[in-house]
Amino acid sequence: MDKKNKEEEEERPCCPSSAARMIRKVMIGGKEVGIAQLDQIISKISKMSLTDENELSSVLIKEVKIYNYVPRSKENEYRKAVMEEYRKRTHGPQR
Repeated sequence: MDKKNKEEEEERPCCPSSAARMIRKVMIGGKEVGIAQLDQIISKISKMSLTDENELSSVLIKEVKIYNYVPRSKENEYRKAVMEEYRKRTHGPQR
C-alpha cells in the first residue's frame, strides 16, 4: 500500500462511533454546527504552507464542502469559523 492510500485509509471511519469522533463542533452564526473531517482537513491544509489568507480560506472551505453541506447563504460565516479553527490548531488561541 503506498503512502497516499495508507493516509486515506486512516481517515476513513471504521464504524458510526468512529465517524462521530471525526466531527468538530464550531459556532456559526451563533449556533453550534458539526463539521465532519475538520481536524483532518486542517492537518492536510497546514502541510501546504499557504500564506495568503484568501487562498487559505478558499482551500479550507472547498475541502469542508467535500464532506459537509454548506448553505450558500452561510458560506462566509462557515469560512470565518473554519479559519478561526485553523488558526487555533496551527497558531494556538488568538487573544
